[in-house]
Amino acid sequence: MLNSLRRKIDSSLASFLTQIEKTYKIHLVNPILYESIREFSLREGKRIRPLLFILSYKGYLPSPRKVTPSLYNASTCIEFLHNFMLIHDDIIDCSDMRRGKPTMHRLLRKTIATPNPDKLGTDLAIIAGDIVYAMAIDAFLSMKEDPYRKERALRYFVQTAAFTAMGEFIDTLHGVDTLANVKEKDVFLNYSLKTARYTFDCPLVTGAILAGAPQREINALAQFGILIGQAFQIQDDIIGIFETEQRIGKSILSDLEEQKKTLLVIHAYRILKGKKAAAFLKIFLKRKKNHADLEAVKKILVDAGSLAYALDAVRSHAVQANAILKRLRISPKYRDLIGTLLFDLFQQSQAVADTWDVPVNVTSIY
Repeated sequence: MLNSLRRKIDSSLASFLTQIEKTYKIHLVNPILYESIREFSLREGKRIRPLLFILSYKGYLPSPRKVTPSLYNASTCIEFLHNFMLIHDDIIDCSDMRRGKPTMHRLLRKTIATPNPDKLGTDLAIIAGDIVYAMAIDAFLSMKEDPYRKERALRYFVQTAAFTAMGEFIDTLHGVDTLANVKEKDVFLNYSLKTARYTFDCPLVTGAILAGAPQREINALAQFGILIGQAFQIQDDIIGIFETEQRIGKSILSDLEEQKKTLLVIHAYRILKGKKAAAFLKIFLKRKKNHADLEAVKKILVDAGSLAYALDAVRSHAVQANAILKRLRISPKYRDLIGTLLFDLFQQSQAVADTWDVPVNVTSIY
């Protein structure tokens, strides 16, 4: 069923983009603008967010109400919100690759000949991201549902965009702040705002609100989404260091070069002493890093127990989330699908644990 839903989501993405071309006439403004947005939006992805939106809505939809055909078109709102965030995040991080292809600002730097193509690409990508956000709202409004529930869900959706931007604000400050000033609680706040809210909490909660789920279920879903989102971001930080460039679709040096204050890094900074701490900081604070630096950091993080600490945090957060999932009064069929979808995500953590011989069993939680 999950693969069938993904196909419906991909079809809805394509048809909505065609509809947008006719409604907004973006191609008449500039064909490169429209083609860049379309190509970026249709790149292969897991479609986790729209899937959760659909599964939550269907799981809480009471009988005899029928699923509205507009559900699939509306579900793309979460994917467009995601793309909007990615476009701006890639600009901030100066990233060149996204999903194995050039980032939006790299695509748009060739729009017209100019002495400063990098500035042009950045400026145009900011604008393209804003258009994609407008498309996200448009897609949400296409949902045919009770006006009161729709307004509640839309408010949550818009608030999520604001919270995610706050997370980006914190993350940007952390990027230039010293390690001594960034604590573990700060890292988890960033994880909650920047990743957990819009990736897991928002699609689950908005789907449930639209279906008419009671407030106690909405509160539990929000808690569930934050826990899963924190686990997911910890894993993302782990694979950003310990995975291959081919598998993650972006430079494996990017997190290290940006001096990201992740749970791995904060733990190592807290644990390491003397010469080991100095060796770690020497690499971490270098302006330009190479693959030899990455290999050295990997060994330091493993020897310091930081990898094991982060993997155990993935496991413990997922265990807590699973306990909440089991208590939800959602249709068992859709509970199981949500569980399968989410907990399969943590196979990557298990692969890293096995590769580096870390005794953490991440995938036995569900």
